[in-house]
Amino acid sequence: MAVEKEKKAFAIIDRLRRSGFAAYLAGGCVRDRVLGVPAKDYDIATDARPDAVQRLFEHTIPVGARFGVILVVIGDDQFEVATFRAEGGYIDGRRPSEVRFGAIEEDVQRRDFTIGGMYFDPAAGRVIDLVGGMRDLRAGIIRAIGDVYARFDEDHLRMLRAVRFAARLDFAVDPATWAAIKRSAPAIAHISAERVGEELVMIMTEGGAARGLDLLVESGLAAVVAPEVLDLPGCPQPANFHPEGDVYRHTRLMLSMLRRGCAETLAFGALLHDIAKPRCFAVDGNGKMTYYGHTEIGAKMAAEMMRRLRRSRFVQERVSYLVRDHLRLTMAPRMRPATLKRMIAEDGFDELLELALCDALASSSCLGFYHLCRRALAALGAEAIRPPRLIGGDDLIAMGFRPGPEFKTILREIEDLHLDGALATRDEALAFVRENFKPAVADTA
Repeated sequence: MAVEKEKKAFAIIDRLRRSGFAAYLAGGCVRDRVLGVPAKDYDIATDARPDAVQRLFEHTIPVGARFGVILVVIGDDQFEVATFRAEGGYIDGRRPSEVRFGAIEEDVQRRDFTIGGMYFDPAAGRVIDLVGGMRDLRAGIIRAIGDVYARFDEDHLRMLRAVRFAARLDFAVDPATWAAIKRSAPAIAHISAERVGEELVMIMTEGGAARGLDLLVESGLAAVVAPEVLDLPGCPQPANFHPEGDVYRHTRLMLSMLRRGCAETLAFGALLHDIAKPRCFAVDGNGKMTYYGHTEIGAKMAAEMMRRLRRSRFVQERVSYLVRDHLRLTMAPRMRPATLKRMIAEDGFDELLELALCDALASSSCLGFYHLCRRALAALGAEAIRPPRLIGGDDLIAMGFRPGPEFKTILREIEDLHLDGALATRDEALAFVRENFKPAVADTA
């Protein structure tokens, strides 16, 4: 897929060059190419003006023509083709107040980090590096281009991007760049929640989430975008269950186990599963540490955080479910078959199981419940987990029962016994109802 997309990008560059324009791959795709990893997007920089780009290609979208940006569409793929430009002052921490088309030497100065400020010439097969990007790639350093404070004043979101790149690539942050991030961190509050949320999702899912959390906390960015996590360091846990240490250390151990590209719901479930422990921490008269209610309170905190970051309703509900129920699986060995089957049948159970596995591995490593659930999943087919009902409401009405709360009680009991294996047929279910429940006697005048 990435190879085919790169070929299309090269075809756009070739078309521009045959028309007399300079054109190169630019930005992150060049960095990824040097690192030998597939690029998500292929951006192209050129000295062709937007109107010239639109004339040369059949399918284009003028997403930012006044800023020199045109999307060229080839098949199902879109490519950002941007004119070399210099930018005026930023007035909103996001967009330049003006743009002036210029040369490649000016274009590179508006970019954020040196490792993303390189260009690639496919005709010559060489990287054009005007800012020391190759040097920093080899050294493993995230360094802002030019005046570090100006870069973050231009677009405050670049601070979160620096954290993302450092976490994903396991790079160090240049000291001057880091100092600027720490000083400028409060300004991230001026960025829309949607943009912040998208960056946090990438920090948590692109690899290196544990280091990403560390950098967010140490930089001061977490104080603005995820203040809930600041209470985790120093919140103690009993050594017999948590030999790893406090809640923060436990949480980052879980984050370190997340696979690259995991679902954001699992990632935030791991980040927030014990988020309410500091609020609920207490020591009883016997010196026992307790966290009563932390799952329920944590579920509400998690849902609120996801709402604040403008994540979808699905994400809000799923993360809340994972936080609320992450300890429920430990009860699996003591569950009646019906209860276990109901839990396994829940939407999101696979994620819940994965979260519970990480939780156990990051603490006591007691995995009996996990293996029991895995065996149950393997042994039970879909019909065993969600069998068709033996009887329904119409059957109860025919037996003289009035619709009402008792309906739910009776049908739930029948379903439980069916899942337990105590009832197998419709006739057995009807007989059980006759023997154990009596229809209400009709009122007489």
